[in-house]
Amino acid sequence: MRPLFHPSVEDVPVEAILHALSDPVRVAIFAEIVGQNCSHNCVAFSNVNQKSIPKSTLSQHFKILREAGLIRGERRGVEMYNTSRCAEIDKRFPGLIGAIVTAHNIQLADGARTTKAIKRKSVKRIAKNR
Repeated sequence: MRPLFHPSVEDVPVEAILHALSDPVRVAIFAEIVGQNCSHNCVAFSNVNQKSIPKSTLSQHFKILREAGLIRGERRGVEMYNTSRCAEIDKRFPGLIGAIVTAHNIQLADGARTTKAIKRKSVKRIAKNR
């Protein structure tokens, strides 16, 4: 197998980080990795944002995150485990990753509240029409 490419944090431009985290699936994956202080198997993310993600698509997302310097991948047998490089990136771009992950979590919370409100309105509408 080919060795994995992990850029030096000094070589990672902020644009690469922002591009990698501009995709909702990738930012959800990264936020989950950052939120846990242990390595994650890629298969743990086969269901992101309540959507099933094919393995090939997941591999591409992890490759983009890895090449942007956001995660470090490690092969263990046939499985790939990923850890955050948050501490390294924070030294180069202080507060950037924390701000992005916080914004993502706020957005998730807002979405959950909106979904609950829509469900309540639907239930009321159904009950009213009976």
